[in-house]
Amino acid sequence: MASRRWLGRDEMAELKVYGAPWCPDCRRSKAFLSEHRLDYDWIDIDQDPEALAYVEELQNGGRSIPTVILPDGGMLIEPSDEELAQALGIQVRPQRQFYDLAIIGGGPAGLAASIYAAREGIDTVVVERSALGGQAGVTNRIDNYPGFPDGVDGDDLMSKFVAQARRFGVELLSAVGAAEIAVSSDVQVTLSSGDRVAAHAAILTPGSTYRRLGVPGEDDLIGTSVHFCSTCDGPFYAGAKQIAVIGGGNSALEEGLYLTQFAEQVHIIHRGERLAGSAVLQEKVQSHPQIVLSLNTSVSAMESNGKLSALTLESGAGTVQTSPDGVFVFIGLQPNTDFLQGVVDLDQRGFIQTDDRFQTSVESIYAAGDARAGSTKQLGAAVGEGITALMMTREYLRAHQHVRTPSTDE
Repeated sequence: MASRRWLGRDEMAELKVYGAPWCPDCRRSKAFLSEHRLDYDWIDIDQDPEALAYVEELQNGGRSIPTVILPDGGMLIEPSDEELAQALGIQVRPQRQFYDLAIIGGGPAGLAASIYAAREGIDTVVVERSALGGQAGVTNRIDNYPGFPDGVDGDDLMSKFVAQARRFGVELLSAVGAAEIAVSSDVQVTLSSGDRVAAHAAILTPGSTYRRLGVPGEDDLIGTSVHFCSTCDGPFYAGAKQIAVIGGGNSALEEGLYLTQFAEQVHIIHRGERLAGSAVLQEKVQSHPQIVLSLNTSVSAMESNGKLSALTLESGAGTVQTSPDGVFVFIGLQPNTDFLQGVVDLDQRGFIQTDDRFQTSVESIYAAGDARAGSTKQLGAAVGEGITALMMTREYLRAHQHVRTPSTDE
């Protein structure tokens, strides 16, 4: 349990994180704040003797990190994600124990479903293990969502989804995930906080997370030199000489272009013979003066001395080592479905299997979005799937007399 006290009136009361690159709890707290799109100052006590002295003063000689200074003047020492969420006013506890519908996942599919559910008078709770908005919320630029001819910032778009859901009275929980699901007469969900909710039906929209390379040294560098979100961590590389981007699809190319505003050079490394992104993105990347491409090349290892010291690359020309300041990995997605093992049918890769009505192998549970087998992993498609899954769920609820059926005059 993190300790919390309030600083004196003369202390600055801005959101600050005091820590060190080698500290895994510091990396976790930074990731939590970035995922929730909360601005904060990062102070490395290894590089700033005055910051270390300040932490020792606050803790009466202690050096526990992360030490988080809150906007209200409070202080947390080594907080859990849930403790951070509570201190920052992020709702993690359900208001009730029973709902008409539980939506597991607060990305585009889940939020779209919740908006339509609320308008249908279906009492709904959304449970999101990370930040509302999902992967779309941390995408710098979305150029293919209808209605935005000049593109739209992912955070801005998802903030509008969230605001609309709240306007219609949807209960939104974030920073708390579904740890277990059981089905009897109703769907029972145990949350990572230990709380439990139940509902007549559920829609699974847990989304997906970025795959890792799985090479030696990668795990030790995640959060310090290896990243999966350019909008979260790109600004830390302002003025860097080189950033490496691993991957050749749309995400890798989009994020590579975005990262050129921070580093002098962006090195895109792809194991395939040609890039896999859209023709428009390929043209932008290939003509960009700050981007260097390496095709038919894969990463085999990473070396570190607290931060990345060398990146080992394998290609037909042999083995070489480079020393980028940071690495951003965009090599595909894996579904967030571990908690669904033995609950609904999954395919060999862990994606949720559904019929053409988006119903899973359990009658009262539906699925939509990136974690559904056969989905296109596109934002517009996820929104459409979420809405369609809600329409199918509504028919289930009506058929079982869980919600009101409109009269023929309506």
